[in-house]
Amino acid sequence: MQLGTRWPFRGTDRPANLPEVVGFALDAVETDDEITPDAGADWRWTLTWLEGKPVIELDDGTVIRYVAEDDSAQIVLPAQSVDDEDDW
Repeated sequence: MQLGTRWPFRGTDRPANLPEVVGFALDAVETDDEITPDAGADWRWTLTWLEGKPVIELDDGTVIRYVAEDDSAQIVLPAQSVDDEDDW
């Protein structure tokens, strides 16, 4: 059994047992202001383990999943609403 953890957004104390590619994905999200334009100082990452693979979620709903078959990381951004006057 693996326990999850939480750490600050743009924090340096990430879990050491994450796959390297997941670390690259975390760096991409934390350094790209277009991905997280409203990032707050109080935002945190939450790590959970699903079937032995890390799933990391940011407080805004951004999710990073490790894909073991490809040794890759998938970044899923939260849905954004679009105001449309003509939408009935």
